[in-house]
Amino acid sequence: MSTTYAVADTATMLRRNMVHAKRYPGMTVMLIALPVVLLLMFNYVFGGALGGAIDGDYIDYLAPGIILLVPALLVTSVSVSVATDMTKGIVNRFRTMSMSHSAILTGEVLGTLIQGLLGITLMVGVALLLGFRPNADPLEWVAAVGLLTVVVFALNWLGAGFGVSASNPESASNTPMPVVYLPMLGSGLVPTDTMPTGVRQFAEYQPFTPITETLRGLLMGTEIGNNALIALAWCAGIAIVGYLWAKTTFRRRTT
Repeated sequence: MSTTYAVADTATMLRRNMVHAKRYPGMTVMLIALPVVLLLMFNYVFGGALGGAIDGDYIDYLAPGIILLVPALLVTSVSVSVATDMTKGIVNRFRTMSMSHSAILTGEVLGTLIQGLLGITLMVGVALLLGFRPNADPLEWVAAVGLLTVVVFALNWLGAGFGVSASNPESASNTPMPVVYLPMLGSGLVPTDTMPTGVRQFAEYQPFTPITETLRGLLMGTEIGNNALIALAWCAGIAIVGYLWAKTTFRRRTT
């Protein structure tokens, strides 16, 4: 199968993913609704208590962390979608056709990447309406969008790995749940130095804390330090592990 055919097949699978998201918007709506509800709850219910640990407006600290819930939730979305394809027979039908089999997963990942970036755009819009006031210049906005794109892409491949490995869609919706909570178990809601020692160590060494600090630094001008390099290293590692996990398992289950 030539590279040209692989690209064309990926484009076809990408179009299929977008049509499916348009006809069945329930999962896409959930990806936006849950972060918006959490943003409202933490800003207006807990903001008075949590904001005391923050230098400045709490919404400016909170918004970057809550925005990262969108790519975290996408792990479950990709996982369920891939598991549904694997168990409903559509993959077996694709295998009988003259097409690149790798396009099935790649189209899913790229389609969900587009949905994720649209969801993040809506989340930023909601945060702006609630008083979020980033002071980033155009170059920093471009860097922030690039970082979010890399994060969504990496986590989508991890979600594909969960989906291919799951025995059914129900299992695929449950196994990625620990990833969904990671943005809130880092520096997304409060600074890590306010946490007990064991929790603080976990928060500081899990992948979402350097990603959150890098995004917050780009948008709000806070100190980034070496968090950008650590964040990109985490994203590269997650993408590589997710890609190899998904492709290897997919090949084993379909041959």
